[in-house]
Amino acid sequence: MVSLNVYSILVVLFLTCGTVMATKENDQIIKESNCETKTGLPYVLEAFTSIFITGSILNKCCSELVVLGKVCHSVLVKRTLENPLFKDLNPATIIAKSIKTWNNCLALIDSPSPSA
Repeated sequence: MVSLNVYSILVVLFLTCGTVMATKENDQIIKESNCETKTGLPYVLEAFTSIFITGSILNKCCSELVVLGKVCHSVLVKRTLENPLFKDLNPATIIAKSIKTWNNCLALIDSPSPSA
């Protein structure tokens, strides 16, 4: 269960610590778009884990990610990358994973459900 604790810590950092380090532009976008209140913590955790660790995301979380919106998704990822705790990560790699996650979720949501 250590990994669950690590994920929980990462999400808390994603939602809180980045605020101090975020640029004014990102902060303004996040505030104006209500990015931090549009989806629940379990979905944020799943999306964050997908982008920064595993590369996979549950279908339900994809739905929530799309509801969050591309602007909020992008700005929250960028804000997280500004946090000194993530200084060893390659921003280009994380942004690419972020885009891939977004596109995969969008395709999943836009595609018709298979009939049984």
